[in-house]
Amino acid sequence: MAMSENLKSEKSVAIELRGLRRTFGEVVAVNNVSLDVYNGEFLTLLGPSGSGKTTVLRLIAGFERPDSGTIKLDGTDVTDMPPYDRNVNTVFQDYALFPHMSVAENISYGLKVKKVPKSERADQVAIALESVRLAGYGDRAPSQLSGGQRQRVALARALVNRPKVLLLDEPLGALDLKLREEMQIELKELQRSVGITFVFVTHDQDEALTMSDRIAVFNQGDVAQLGTPIDIYEQPATPFVAGFVGVSNLITGRLAKSLFGSEGTWSVRPEKITLTETQASVASGDQCVNGKVHEVIYAGMSTRYLVDLPEDQSLSVVIQNSTEHTTHQSWMRGSEVQLTWNSASAKALH
Repeated sequence: MAMSENLKSEKSVAIELRGLRRTFGEVVAVNNVSLDVYNGEFLTLLGPSGSGKTTVLRLIAGFERPDSGTIKLDGTDVTDMPPYDRNVNTVFQDYALFPHMSVAENISYGLKVKKVPKSERADQVAIALESVRLAGYGDRAPSQLSGGQRQRVALARALVNRPKVLLLDEPLGALDLKLREEMQIELKELQRSVGITFVFVTHDQDEALTMSDRIAVFNQGDVAQLGTPIDIYEQPATPFVAGFVGVSNLITGRLAKSLFGSEGTWSVRPEKITLTETQASVASGDQCVNGKVHEVIYAGMSTRYLVDLPEDQSLSVVIQNSTEHTTHQSWMRGSEVQLTWNSASAKALH
């Protein structure tokens, strides 16, 4: 569930980033990023390759040092601290398990380094395995596990150290689609049960929408928008956010002026639009435009229509296939149609 609008007043700050900048030669990877992450929150850093999200994660972990700016963990300035002095753990996409060690030995490795007594280590490993639903797997080798099980071992190894913050760098990226979707639910349930702050990096917008309390959308080294999944999807702040998070139709120029009274850029999500016969009646508060079906794409649960509009623009329309013989199946390529949406569904972008 999304965190409330009063999140800042209700939650204490686990991570405070202020004015972070990191360059690599002439490339500005992170440009003046300021961000608060709250205790117990699942925050996702979302963006395309090269947008700065992974560099921010590495700055928090201590694997990179900022050129300028500060990083605080639980109120303590850790900007110049090495990674091993920060109360965070990182889980990577490739799991990084030791192949010559058993599952239990992998999980207990960090405790051994911290010189935790052997009997206590065994108890903590058992609890960690139980938390990721792998009780009884301690004696197995990583090679005997599935991809999803290996990922859970990597999570258990990080969680057993009881970090204040868990950093996850595209940890599900190597899994196939079905397993990745299953692990998304498992990971969110795990985070909720252990109560640790998660900072999760991904380029997959569906993954971010599914798992996050809040999402920070990165573009060109900075945060383009920060908000709950509903905020990000329903109220995109920029054309980039509208286009990157889900599918969005952007209406511009003279067509925008004729429909909305302004030549700016407007966004309408494909599922907000209905198709009807031309000249069909339009309810009060709705907007409409005529077009011609350019392509019909059947996708099982839904059908997507690409519709050509005046002024060399086009819109994508997604309609759920809710019955065996849907009424919209009569729309074929070349059909003249009317596209209608509620005025509130159109969002002006900056």
